[in-house]
Amino acid sequence: MTLRTARLELSMPTLDDVDAITAAAQDPEVPRWTTVPSPYTREHAEEFIAKAAAWWDEQSELTWGIRRDGQWIGMIGLHRVSPEGAAEIGFWMSVSARGHGYLSEAARAVIDFGFAEPLSLARIEWRAIVGNVASARTARRLGFRYEGMLRRGLPHRDARHDGWIAGILPDDDRAPQPWPILAD
Repeated sequence: MTLRTARLELSMPTLDDVDAITAAAQDPEVPRWTTVPSPYTREHAEEFIAKAAAWWDEQSELTWGIRRDGQWIGMIGLHRVSPEGAAEIGFWMSVSARGHGYLSEAARAVIDFGFAEPLSLARIEWRAIVGNVASARTARRLGFRYEGMLRRGLPHRDARHDGWIAGILPDDDRAPQPWPILAD
């Protein structure tokens, strides 16, 4: 399933993306806030791409590579897609792609896809380890409603960490809402 926006194409990651994914995952902020292995190798990228294809077949995880002018710049997905109508959005971008609004643009397309047929999700969640302010700002900008903190709710690097959680429903106003954890 390919999604297109004004500036981006979102499609399943392919072996052509391996080098870009591997290079982007070397940024220490990526493993700090995501579940990618650290250190990250080319083999990790190859394994991930194979898994992503299998997840699409199962419809359990829907992962897209984000591309600008044909070049991979980030990853976004709906994770843990449940038959009961819920999923969790997750994303990360290469350093060079940050600050251009690409992530918000891609996420809007993914959210719209999740709420439309055939998925017709009733809820999309966003979760992040406490302290991931950049991700929180993106979620707020997309219209997610802050719902609270999950004490030791997120497993990460062989430990459990406090996590923030937010959600968005199909009929929610997508305008940014106040979040008590964000001062700006």
